[in-house]
Amino acid sequence: MTIDLTVVDDVAAAFARLVVERAPRSFAISGGSGAQSCYRALAETGYDWSAVDVFVSDERWVPVDSDDSNEGVARRLLFDATPPRRLHSLRHAGSTIETAATAYDHLLTVFGRVEFVHLGLGPDGHTASLFPGSPAIDVDDRLVVATGDEHHQHPRLSWTFPAIARSHLVVVTVSGSSKRAALDAIRAGADLPGARIRAHEVIWLADPDAAGT
Repeated sequence: MTIDLTVVDDVAAAFARLVVERAPRSFAISGGSGAQSCYRALAETGYDWSAVDVFVSDERWVPVDSDDSNEGVARRLLFDATPPRRLHSLRHAGSTIETAATAYDHLLTVFGRVEFVHLGLGPDGHTASLFPGSPAIDVDDRLVVATGDEHHQHPRLSWTFPAIARSHLVVVTVSGSSKRAALDAIRAGADLPGARIRAHEVIWLADPDAAGT
């Protein structure tokens, strides 16, 4: 698979610069340690979120104040200090995981195209909460689904690939040697979930350890 891969020494700093340059009015957060590094770097820019709608691309079904909550981490690193126009909580979209998925699906349908979506890549090639072998990766009639399996501690909510494909810009950040095999496989044409990322524009940012350079 041919991807628009940019190799940079500091993925988090490059990501933060890209957000500032593009100045999106709508933005979707990701999760994981790589996302945390990106959001720390972004916080240092002093970016003004007051005119931005913020969405959550995937989430564990845990309280938002949990360390396992993607929304909670992003709030603490970014949005508590500089609140967005609105943060559309995925975890609080409904009282059950199924009603939350349905409500957020409707929200994205009504809102339309999100300008800037941040995604990561797991060592197994997953992105968002779309894992290899999961039925969720083949869903084509929903924008948000409830998902999860016995290999992951918490049930999940995740955007589907059709939801991701509606985005104006998707930026995939990949750091560390643990991601190299997955990134190499995607570039070689393997049908891992990360290889299915599509949007109006997709940019991959990787450091030398992940890119193997």
